[in-house]
Amino acid sequence: MTSRTVVVLPGGQFGPASPLPMYAGDAAEQRGADVIRVWWDEPDRTLTLTDDERGPWVLPQATRALEGTEGEVLLIGKSLGSYACHLAAERALPAVWLTPNLGSPWMVDGLRRSTAPFLLVGGTADKLWDPVLARELTPYLLEVPDADHGMYVPGRLAASAAVLGQVATAVEDFLDQVVWR
Repeated sequence: MTSRTVVVLPGGQFGPASPLPMYAGDAAEQRGADVIRVWWDEPDRTLTLTDDERGPWVLPQATRALEGTEGEVLLIGKSLGSYACHLAAERALPAVWLTPNLGSPWMVDGLRRSTAPFLLVGGTADKLWDPVLARELTPYLLEVPDADHGMYVPGRLAASAAVLGQVATAVEDFLDQVVWR
């Protein structure tokens, strides 16, 4: 069996153990992957980064996480972690990008340069999501009506928990049908 490694890069606030990146990493782990969960070097700084600073700040940390990885490597990034899309493009790595900032020219450039398949996950109530652009960038897409940047939907929390299940299933399907078929 080929060795598989997944690097999980969190968003700016809650780390890699928050539900979206945790479940995405768990989906890969259940398929035999070793999971490297990255915690940002300066978590307090993540809230003050400008869009121009995000990519250059994320890339060295993502690169460090990839050191020594062998075999099949997959990147999973939530929001801020999605700025590693340039690294995925440079190394032709498949990826799962959870709520990426599709309003960022830097991010869109990295996504456009990617040659490996990637899954985009976002919600129509997220100000950083662009449904037309998402469909232009990749055929692998989960778009949830009324979901915000945290993939919460209006109403009872059970509805948002169901969205988490949809995300987990989309990641599993992407891994099974596209990345590790």
